[in-house]
Amino acid sequence: MSEEKKLFADRASQEIYEKARRDSVSTVFDKAAELKPCPIGSAGDCCKHCGMGPCRVPEPKSAGAVRKVGLCGATAETISARNFLRMIAAGSAAHSDHGRGVAGIFLAAAKGEIPGYGIKDEQKLLAVAMDLGITVEGKETKAIAIEVGQKALAMFGQQEGELDYVKKAPQRRQEIWRKEGVAPRGIDREVVEVMHRTHMGVDQDYRSLLKQGTRAALADGWGGSMLATDLQDVMFGTPVPVYAEVNLGVLKKEEVNIIVHGHEPLLSEMIVIASRDPQMIDLARTHGANGINIAGICCTANEILMRHGIPIAGNFLQQELAITTGAVEAMVVDVQCVMQSLQSVASCYHTKLITTNPKADITGSVRMEFNEHDALNSAKAIVAAAVENFRNRKSEVLIPKAKAPMIAGFSHETVNYMLGGTFRASYRPLNDNIINGRIRGLAGVVGCNNARTELDGNTLTLVKELIKNDVLVLTTGCTAIGLGKEGLLTPEAAREFAGPGLAEVCETVGIPPVLHMGSCVDNSRILIAATAVVRDGGLGNDISDLPAAGAAPEWMSEKAISIGQYFVASGVYTVFGVTWPTSGSRDLTKHLFEDMETIYGGRWDFAVDPKEMARKMIEHIDKKRKDLGIDKARERVLFDMADRRELA
Repeated sequence: MSEEKKLFADRASQEIYEKARRDSVSTVFDKAAELKPCPIGSAGDCCKHCGMGPCRVPEPKSAGAVRKVGLCGATAETISARNFLRMIAAGSAAHSDHGRGVAGIFLAAAKGEIPGYGIKDEQKLLAVAMDLGITVEGKETKAIAIEVGQKALAMFGQQEGELDYVKKAPQRRQEIWRKEGVAPRGIDREVVEVMHRTHMGVDQDYRSLLKQGTRAALADGWGGSMLATDLQDVMFGTPVPVYAEVNLGVLKKEEVNIIVHGHEPLLSEMIVIASRDPQMIDLARTHGANGINIAGICCTANEILMRHGIPIAGNFLQQELAITTGAVEAMVVDVQCVMQSLQSVASCYHTKLITTNPKADITGSVRMEFNEHDALNSAKAIVAAAVENFRNRKSEVLIPKAKAPMIAGFSHETVNYMLGGTFRASYRPLNDNIINGRIRGLAGVVGCNNARTELDGNTLTLVKELIKNDVLVLTTGCTAIGLGKEGLLTPEAAREFAGPGLAEVCETVGIPPVLHMGSCVDNSRILIAATAVVRDGGLGNDISDLPAAGAAPEWMSEKAISIGQYFVASGVYTVFGVTWPTSGSRDLTKHLFEDMETIYGGRWDFAVDPKEMARKMIEHIDKKRKDLGIDKARERVLFDMADRRELA
């Protein structure tokens, strides 16, 4: 039992894992114990890109030993770089294809071709239009929306020039990208070029390869992902702070429990609307339920949380456990981070695993493809299938009591408003408190869960260490969910966990010490926030000047590698945990961990121990404070709203 306790940082997951063991249900945690990671593949020095391999070329163990190369002569640096780039390409493709789907539906909705979707945030629409170089004066909302949709879709197939969103970065950052030749030309083009360059016999210099990898990553962070976030805000509403609850305890024994899991809010938005339809609620009652309870898993959870206050059942590694409660009538999935094992777990209970996306099917699942052109009726059919399954519960229902309150939905627009109001919206109060030392710096802590380490353990240790040292944390994705389960996403957490300076700021403004900024596609919100800090002055001329750092302590997805690379290329010191995919090549790793800083002002780093990770991040933040000349103690005056109005 002592070994099992190390698997989880929260008691709800432990409780349901023990139920899974009693029910003889195999989970990802059991497989992680049985199936050891491949030491060859994890180091990145194995090539299987042609039929002559696979070729493994490990670094020599002794100095002066002859270095192995592949049959074609490919070195460890070339092989590791190619593997690293293909991870970037896959991650960028995943996020960008999400953005493409959103853009297509956005355009159709703008034209009035799809009932159920429309424009909820006209101000954000105007802002996006101007970012895309579209004139808005004298035009109706519909005409602007159509132009935005057309321009957004064109960015994916664009072949030359630069993505319009490059101009959203600080001017100094744009100059660096142009000088290095990495400003993305088009989203799809950069991903395709990665795949071409990494084919056998094409690009064979790791520095050249990494240059294209950077272009593809930037096409994600300052392209597909940023577009997805912006267009979703326009269609579904820009998030504002909202109260909700998180963890498996949000499931309800006497209600139909539907879990939405994946990444695309086009589906989940309609599921939420359908579940509130009186006809659906009456149907639930005729089947013996008291109502319908929607809960989320993974990034879909964050999307509907921010806009509807829908509770979160858990993050990535809790998806099997949610079904194991015996209380879930249907798990409705679309794309990304959906385990194939869900079907085998669901078959042990009454749960229907419903797949909905044409890109993603699972053998044995219930196939109910979601039709965006008849979205509400599609969603109602899915909800009805779940409702009709309520009577089929066939095993013990065990719902943990554990759940925690959280405040989510701190979009860039919300933070801007909270700090200055409607007419004085500005990040200047944040900048002032970084300058005076109340806030030591900023940290973006994002990413997935990894079954090779304790669920949420590294994340919690890292973040508690950061906020204890007055570092304000911005978070997204499954990391945000893990922090929510621990109660760190409430204003009250500042009093218990934050250092005195950060706690004072949080109490004055009324914010948590950890700000939930959305799903993993919403990491672009962190980039925009960093740009706003630069714009409002006093902390340098570029993102690389800021006392800021990023981390993914429990990463597992290829998307994380793309995210990390576009943060590094944007000037952010970025630390990953658990494992590092280029450890098989000393020269490539040195390039990523050292040379990148010379080129872009940001670099990669790696630490297994979360306290070591925190130490590295704080040291970097302190170095940036010294470089800015704000490392010395100075008079600390905290201005409230009334004080700022007097100054104005």
